[in-house]
Amino acid sequence: MVVSQAHSAFHCLTPDVVLDLVEKAMGIRCTNLCRPLASYINRVYELEAEDGDGLVVKFYRPGRWSRDALVDEHDFLLELADREIPVIAPLRLAEGSSLGEHQGTFFAVFPKCGGRSWDEFSNEQWLEIGRLLGRIHAVGAGRIPAGRIVMAPDHSTRQQTDYLLAGKFMPDDLAPQFAELTAELIAAISPLFAGIEMIRIHGDCHFSNLIYRPGVSFYLIDFDDMALGPPVQDFWMLLPGYREDSRPEIELFLEGYETFRDFDRRTLRLIEPLRAMRYIHYMAWCAYQVAEEGLSRVAPDFGTRDYWQRELRDLAEQLARIKAAPEPQGNWR
Repeated sequence: MVVSQAHSAFHCLTPDVVLDLVEKAMGIRCTNLCRPLASYINRVYELEAEDGDGLVVKFYRPGRWSRDALVDEHDFLLELADREIPVIAPLRLAEGSSLGEHQGTFFAVFPKCGGRSWDEFSNEQWLEIGRLLGRIHAVGAGRIPAGRIVMAPDHSTRQQTDYLLAGKFMPDDLAPQFAELTAELIAAISPLFAGIEMIRIHGDCHFSNLIYRPGVSFYLIDFDDMALGPPVQDFWMLLPGYREDSRPEIELFLEGYETFRDFDRRTLRLIEPLRAMRYIHYMAWCAYQVAEEGLSRVAPDFGTRDYWQRELRDLAEQLARIKAAPEPQGNWR
């Protein structure tokens, strides 16, 4: 296997290399602290500037994002920070950019911001999260990103299913079932996305990416999966259950959201299709890990017959749920 310079540099990061790169890029001195932080995709380290300020440096995994895609992410974060919206934006490097590069591997430095995640929200917190995402989406609607995926069945989901099939990540006898099931899913849900507004969104807004800071409230972090997609994508993963079981939470969220931006309630019908798309996205994410490193740390049994039988069963059940969904009524269109 040919190993690229960027791939080699990414896997050979040592504390000395990390500290030297950050000191040169930022024009500062750091202490000897270089603590690895958990990340399934990137290499992330906690550092400390000589003046005591905490820093976090993220080295982006080569091959996953283009330069344009990373610039899209940083531009969005910096726009949000300029509007005083609570996100963690990258710091400007000494030469003015927020994106550094080391032997083909891109990196960024962020201020360290502590906080905790919640897994159950109060009524007031649902309103607050709605207001936060309404503000973020008001900025996100301002322009189209140059290098980010389009989160729609005929775009991101089709690309992911093609990758899984071409890579032969599943037993040969299960591949036809996967191909048939995903083709049926894409055909069934694609019409629901026709004419739907697509804007810059976070793309991966789940509990772990909402950090609560006392006195400041919620921060939205980790914009790695920023995409062009429907606004509803940024809150359905926070819901306590399926769409029909989450009406009170949805109404509270939308009350907060619509303080800053109108919400197209027709797109509530996309929640369960987006859940099915998430299943496929997660399979592809695991497959990328296996292709590069030989295993998936989040799904150790990825590729086994049991794994694929379980995933096919879940996907078939979700497709059946989508087909059996009642006709939208009233504001729940």
